[in-house]
Amino acid sequence: MTDWILRGGTVIDGTGVTPRRRADIAIAGDRIAAVGDVPKAAGAREIDASGLIVAPGFIDVHTHDDRALLATPDMAAKASQGVTTVVTGNCGISLGPLSLDGKGPPPPLDLIGDTGDYAYPRFSDYLAALDRAPAAINAACLVGHSTLRVGAMADVDRPATDAEIARMAERLQEALDAGAIGMSSGLFYAPAAKAPPSEIEALAAQLQPAGAVYTTHMRDEAEHVLDSLDESFAAGRAAGVPVVISHHKTTGVANFGRTQETLPKIAAAMQGQEIGLDAYPYIASSTVLRTQRIEDALKVLITWSKSAPGQAGRELTDIARDWGIGVLEAAERLQPAGAIYWMMDEADVQRVLGFDKTMIGSDGLPHDIHPHPRLWGTFPRVLGHYCREVGLFGLETAVHKMTGLSAARFGLTGRGVVKPGAYADLCVFDADTIIDRATFAEPTLPAAGIAHVFVNGRPAWTDGKASGERAGRAMRRQQMQSEAR
Repeated sequence: MTDWILRGGTVIDGTGVTPRRRADIAIAGDRIAAVGDVPKAAGAREIDASGLIVAPGFIDVHTHDDRALLATPDMAAKASQGVTTVVTGNCGISLGPLSLDGKGPPPPLDLIGDTGDYAYPRFSDYLAALDRAPAAINAACLVGHSTLRVGAMADVDRPATDAEIARMAERLQEALDAGAIGMSSGLFYAPAAKAPPSEIEALAAQLQPAGAVYTTHMRDEAEHVLDSLDESFAAGRAAGVPVVISHHKTTGVANFGRTQETLPKIAAAMQGQEIGLDAYPYIASSTVLRTQRIEDALKVLITWSKSAPGQAGRELTDIARDWGIGVLEAAERLQPAGAIYWMMDEADVQRVLGFDKTMIGSDGLPHDIHPHPRLWGTFPRVLGHYCREVGLFGLETAVHKMTGLSAARFGLTGRGVVKPGAYADLCVFDADTIIDRATFAEPTLPAAGIAHVFVNGRPAWTDGKASGERAGRAMRRQQMQSEAR
């Protein structure tokens, strides 16, 4: 029984090797039923896709959408870009398994929620909440190492004891049993900065029997970036698990150009172990406000401040001038807060994006008052600016980086490709007009050129607005592995 027919579009199938071709696509239930010349079917609704690209729905492999899936279930920031699946729990931060019992979440856990949002003592509790209130798009969830630490240790400013590692291991195992697809770390941040490699390796060892992955916001992306790569590779080797380097970059003016060192190092390591990496298409990063980053940045824009919320969207230098104080003192007065930092070189960004194994991830922060435009603009920016305007790669390659490559790395069976039997996660877009419209001044403008987005066979975004459908799923690792077999 055919429900939808996408008629006459140009199909790019997400594999990165098959040339585009004109074809119809039939959708039955949550699956693609046919790709080719599809006859009319009684009761099927048709969409004229002639002149448009029909691609797999995009997979945002690096998000902090843990709470957004529940708070803003239409997920307009992602559906409007053609994103149909998000990977949550990155940088060591996940809402579960953690119950704060009145304590405020330490930075950067406050990027995704306040005290009351950390109400999932078991990871299965969080996944059950997603099941009870489905979002418009799918979610594959990582468990955060920093979240495990905060839940198991009274003082995170030191290495964990054997007993504390055992408590973390117990909660990690519960998360894996519940369906988490892996563990992430954020060794750059204070809650995990004192964790030695042995702690990460001990926990990562639990991932291998489960067929799960390890992703990492490395300890250093600046002066010691090569050492941090070595630490990340070593964790993967010791545990026998795939490693994903999160939002790969080299930061600070002193490190401009150093992706010419890091990418060959990554490529060489890939010859001996499973390694992936992701990136976002901007020269500015965003996270909590840290004085250490201010000194390395060319410019700093405040994204939120609990002590001075009216300063969101303003440059730190302007705030400091208005207050008649230095920028470091202004930063202290704004705390707790978040910021955007201009601290990367455009040549490095293009070099990483152009690397053949780089996946695309937004790293967007959906709860910022004035977010980085990557939250709303990442995928159309790759397709419109870097693919069409800059010519960094062809359209088939660009689509592969955000679909088939990502699905394969994270084990998202049946996603990321257009073929009969695959899930009907689809994005229909105009290759000539697709572009990001979100800017640093107006960061929440939806992209241009996205015509239709389907999630599990149901429309999520059509002609510039959310459909109201809630067809997304909280995907479990075990289910995906079973389907793969």
